[in-house]
Amino acid sequence: MLSTKDSLIVIGIIVIGTFLTRVLPFLLFPAHKETPKFVKYLGQVLPYSIIGMLIVYCLKGVTLTTKPYGLPEFIAILFIAFIHNLKRNTLLSVGGATVLYMILLQIMV
Repeated sequence: MLSTKDSLIVIGIIVIGTFLTRVLPFLLFPAHKETPKFVKYLGQVLPYSIIGMLIVYCLKGVTLTTKPYGLPEFIAILFIAFIHNLKRNTLLSVGGATVLYMILLQIMV
């Protein structure tokens, strides 16, 4: 258990870290200067890369040789793709697939 002093120090560090992550982009890339091409490139490429890494991370423990044979994950992925192509709503597709996946886990396992 942390003492009050230690807790305040931890909270202070968290506040400073959060503040710096919010302010630093504005300090490094002011509005009157053009954003470097490398940063623009990262802004275009990183979202897809991060999603790819999340998919790999989420599916790394799936075993296709034992019950439920990866069916809940496969069905949830198909659901995400279908709903997102249909509605173009990230919250709906990810949220709906999460609920579907949890229901499928309860039914199939």
